Amino acid sequence: MIFADEAQASEAVAPAVWTGFAMMCVGMFMAILDVQVVATSLPTIQQALDIAQDQMSWIQTAYLIAEIIAIPLTGFLMRTFTMRWLFTFAILLFTAASIACAASGNFLSLITFRVFQGFSGGALIPVVFSAVFLLFPSRLQPLAATIAGVLAVLAPTVGPVVGGWITETYSWPWLFLINVLPGLVAASVASISLPKGRILFDQLRNLDAISLGLGAIALAGLEIAIKEAPNRGWTSSLTMGLLCLFAITALAFVVRTLRSPEPLINLRTFRDRNFAIGCLLSFLFGMGLFGSVYLMPVFLAYVRAHNALEIGRIMLVTGVAQLVTAPVAVFLVRRIDERLLTALGFLLFAIGLGLSSVQTKLTDFDEMFWPQLVRGCAIMFCILPPTQLALGHLAKSAIEDASGLFNLMRNLGGAIGIALIDTVIYSRAPEHAQALIDRLTAGDLDTAKSLGIKAEDLAAALFDSEKQAALSAIVEKTAFVEAINDAWRLIAVITIAALIAMPFARRTEPISTR
Repeated sequence: MIFADEAQASEAVAPAVWTGFAMMCVGMFMAILDVQVVATSLPTIQQALDIAQDQMSWIQTAYLIAEIIAIPLTGFLMRTFTMRWLFTFAILLFTAASIACAASGNFLSLITFRVFQGFSGGALIPVVFSAVFLLFPSRLQPLAATIAGVLAVLAPTVGPVVGGWITETYSWPWLFLINVLPGLVAASVASISLPKGRILFDQLRNLDAISLGLGAIALAGLEIAIKEAPNRGWTSSLTMGLLCLFAITALAFVVRTLRSPEPLINLRTFRDRNFAIGCLLSFLFGMGLFGSVYLMPVFLAYVRAHNALEIGRIMLVTGVAQLVTAPVAVFLVRRIDERLLTALGFLLFAIGLGLSSVQTKLTDFDEMFWPQLVRGCAIMFCILPPTQLALGHLAKSAIEDASGLFNLMRNLGGAIGIALIDTVIYSRAPEHAQALIDRLTAGDLDTAKSLGIKAEDLAAALFDSEKQAALSAIVEKTAFVEAINDAWRLIAVITIAALIAMPFARRTEPISTR
């Protein structure tokens, strides 16, 4: 086990450190916001650059693949360039790539610069959570972690509002240009306010290029596989081939890394029980969090026909509830067993997910309010206590790699969760539709009434093609809603399954007693 054997940092934290940390949080917020802002406006970009519809999703996939490769490398990069200069270089590269994306005139150039944007954005996320435990004493870590956690979850919540407003008010390049001013400010301020350190270029000589290549191929293969699986099928030759590639390269990466005297990433941290359980919780929470942020826009766009701006306004409930409960989470995590708070958070979040599993085609803001409120109140208890549980007791020398792995688990959980959701929706919707058709064909008037179909219209549809088309649209929309409800139930069950791991976590002292 890796214990925090170093002396605790001074209780006094200089204002410059808080300022630098704030700039790091701005950078992380930009990186996470960028994914959601661009996602809401993909059709606009597609039309502007004349991109084939089946290629459009690569605008996001290119970013996500680069991001997921960069996240676990952050520990090595921090040891080489120091926290100050890694963040400064990453935010400047992210800003430059954003400008290049805005200036792109074709699909290939946009994809190329999205890769640079994703890699630099991936480094901005775990470096913030490393800073929580490297820059602050234990009594201030919950506050710092809450600031980072609030912004990390708030970004995808407000993303649809920002993306919708930009798309309706300005042109698509501004989806990327909004990063320029905050990026330059964050780089300028952080470069003089974060703690100094010496860049160790000698570390680059120890870079295990083979492990880097194996890890990159494994993560890229997994990301593409789970992207293609819902459409092509999990047993398709492409999906199975990519999953086999992932399994082989991931195994080779693990074996080589564990045998290396100077590993690219310290995987031995997984021997620490609380860290391993924390990573599992991060993975499961990623499935629930990103799954819920994905399902709501899908429902509101395709069932309720809301635009991006309207969807964003409806989803703000979660963000507001999260902001209100954040101080409560900070207060409690200093005084109560982190395991109990984690269990409470995951239980509440699962309940909030479950409450969304009874939607109808008429569900809108009023019906979505309470499920969102419950989830919003639970989010900080699903972030702050598990983060403390996983990272709070580790030695500072282990934090850099551990933070990257911890954040990687959340992103992987989100990617796999969305793939499972798509699989459920596209496989269950036809089944629900066929079941409804069978009942209507049998003359089930109760089913017809529940769908809002009059008995005379049901009878007339047997001989009228126009009425058949109208009824078919009603059936398909209802079946789609039922499939979405199935997906809500799935991620609710997955989230509540996290409670099984809690008895295995070791008790840690409340922060107020450390």
